[in-house]
Amino acid sequence: MSSAKRPGTQGPGSHVADSHDLIRVHGARENSLKDVSIDLPKRRLTVFTGVSGSGKSSLVFNTVAAESQRLINETYSAFVQGFMPTLARPEVDVLEGLTTAIIVDQQRMGADPRSTVGTATDVNAMLRILFSRLGKPHIGPPSAYSFNTASVRASGAITVERGNKKAVKATFQRTGGMCTHCEGRGTVSDIDLTQLYDDSKSLSEGAFTIPGWKSDSQWTVQVYAQSGFVDPDKPIRRYTKKELHDFLYGEPVKVKVNGVNLTYEGLIPKIQKSFLSKDKEAMQPHIRAFVERAVTFTTCPECEGTRLSEGARSSKIRKISIADACAMEIRDLAQWVRDLDERSVAPLLTALRDTLDSFVEIGLGYLSLDRPAGTLSGGEAQRVKMIRHLGSSLTDTTYVFDEPTVGLHPHDIQRMNDLLLRLRDKGNTVLVVEHKPEAIAIADHVVDLGPGAGAEGGTVCFEGTVEELRAADTVTGRHLDDRAVLKESVRKPAGALEIRGASTHNLRDVDVDVPLGVLCVVTGVAGSGKSSLIHGSVPAGADVVSVDQSPIKGSRRSNPATYTGLLDPIRKAFAKANDVKPALFSANSEGACPTCNGAGVIYTDLAMMAGVATPCEDCEGKRFQPAVLEYRFGGRDISEVLAMSVDRAEEFFGAGEARTPAAHRILQRLSDVGLGYLTLGQPLTTLSGGERQRLKLATHMSEKGGVYVLDEPTTGLHLADVEQLLGLLDRLVDAGKSVIVIEHHQAVMAHADWIIDLGPGAGHDGGRIVFEGTPADLVADRSTLTGEHLAAYVGA
Repeated sequence: MSSAKRPGTQGPGSHVADSHDLIRVHGARENSLKDVSIDLPKRRLTVFTGVSGSGKSSLVFNTVAAESQRLINETYSAFVQGFMPTLARPEVDVLEGLTTAIIVDQQRMGADPRSTVGTATDVNAMLRILFSRLGKPHIGPPSAYSFNTASVRASGAITVERGNKKAVKATFQRTGGMCTHCEGRGTVSDIDLTQLYDDSKSLSEGAFTIPGWKSDSQWTVQVYAQSGFVDPDKPIRRYTKKELHDFLYGEPVKVKVNGVNLTYEGLIPKIQKSFLSKDKEAMQPHIRAFVERAVTFTTCPECEGTRLSEGARSSKIRKISIADACAMEIRDLAQWVRDLDERSVAPLLTALRDTLDSFVEIGLGYLSLDRPAGTLSGGEAQRVKMIRHLGSSLTDTTYVFDEPTVGLHPHDIQRMNDLLLRLRDKGNTVLVVEHKPEAIAIADHVVDLGPGAGAEGGTVCFEGTVEELRAADTVTGRHLDDRAVLKESVRKPAGALEIRGASTHNLRDVDVDVPLGVLCVVTGVAGSGKSSLIHGSVPAGADVVSVDQSPIKGSRRSNPATYTGLLDPIRKAFAKANDVKPALFSANSEGACPTCNGAGVIYTDLAMMAGVATPCEDCEGKRFQPAVLEYRFGGRDISEVLAMSVDRAEEFFGAGEARTPAAHRILQRLSDVGLGYLTLGQPLTTLSGGERQRLKLATHMSEKGGVYVLDEPTTGLHLADVEQLLGLLDRLVDAGKSVIVIEHHQAVMAHADWIIDLGPGAGHDGGRIVFEGTPADLVADRSTLTGEHLAAYVGA
């Protein structure tokens, strides 16, 4: 009996489908990539290394992952694609063998006040269903337990346009769980009236103390003075009750001022619309300072910060309300859910238990569900996003991670490594952009990009195994086994910052003296209370410069020159040399090319298809009018200056006829933080996370502060760049500054003059000082997790 051979087979184990074991990238030119061609093995863990700005994210995120997502989006109908983000095809010749990509990046979670850990992970949705089924007393459907849903009641006549039109009476009611006082925010804003006006003066005498409100010509002020509701010549403190109410809380109404129809409304709603509804980070510094002075946020007195109505708080399961459940640490909540044995909701309890256990497994058991999502660090946000993928049954998927060890104590990195290996072992392709040697060590395949950053990077310098990388003559290979040594002598403190009774979040009435005039490093596992201690206790006064991990704002029109203020002295220098207005040398103002409005490119919107950006033919991408480019300074026009690297510009503005001390100082700071390769006009949207953090640090270095507080400044830094950062910190201390660093990197710990270690664990297992002293004492003591890992790091 003959057996027919199946088509497409060439014998055992050689099916044609098994030939697609590689992701092939040929001719990638996205951002700084220089015609990169590489084959990436599927179902393996590939780690991408290289200095910050070498092109790792451009290859992994902007090429491989972006094309995978674009191709998936194209499988939907045009109607559906209209609702999805449009993605342009990356600059690459060939991309083959792609699989569905799931991106787990470090983008901070939305800072909306109503977004919490519970709402961002769907755990709140499951809890609301649970309480709507088992809660006693029963108050309504799941929406009755939601702080994002307001109660609504309506009744009246509606016209139904079906057959014979007729009006019918209808009533509608929806029960929500939102606290009516704070509208589900948990806090209420209180405006300090003394910061808005001087009540001893009248409006005509200039009573307002709000920035930009001048009595003589400002239309806003004239509306109040000529509204007829108040006497402009009477001191505010002598207003009658009605006058004061109209002045502060008056409803919007049309009034005539100098023959012009304008809208009058009370001062408080006016301030709320003008200032409080805007993003504080995007405000000018003096406006931001005013808002911080004038507005205080206090816990809502009615819901006590739970965001929920009294009804939602009254419904309980085993004496626990949904507000109590959300306030618990997740590991405690997981145990409470495990103890519930209700057959009627068994599938729901199983899903809830699995999700909560994933939090604990990933090292986030110390969080609570009511924690605002915007307060999570970049590393915490990334791990929260990982949770939905841990129990997934999907295989042959590409997972793309952006430095998953960010914000992790060395003790926790092994746990993260295990999770990455578990995803790979299920048959998935795992692509990781990483700098930590402990994470690089587990790779099946390593791709090293470089050799430098920016224009000096964008090529593949090495690919192979970790052992082969150690022997390779690349920047990463040479620095992979770098280990910092403990300092022989440490600086003596010049005083101390006394913190007494700190109890923010999980801190347990902590008393500590933070030494000043030295490099002080605050360590401890994630969730031990480091940020709560420093950011919550060190007063943000005029003498404190705080550089946190919040992302810098910026559109494609923003660049290092505009963000750092460098463009101002450059424009003034060009204007003075050519006897014209400075505004001509701004691509966002009078000097902009009229065809592309200073963008340098023309954007064509193609609806649900990706928009097309073509270089402007009139200005050839230079962004300025031809007439502006005729003005020169030091032999260069403004577009040529913006095309310079920081290092080249530092030379240009440092000496000769183009010498500009104000610009040179800013460029020196950019060079000091390792950004000498950046182009002055490079859009901020193209910068990596590490580059943005260092750009922010360079900007803050100009502020006159005695105490610098840095939150994980090694984020996104290559091993070779950490040494440069340590040199910068030393220069700050030697210049008389006090530097307090919250950090997990052992090289920074070893370089410290003083270490404050919090723990011993996270959440309610932390919040205590477990060690204070020099790094040498910590290594000798080895009584804490940090001490053990630092001792292993320095080889003690």
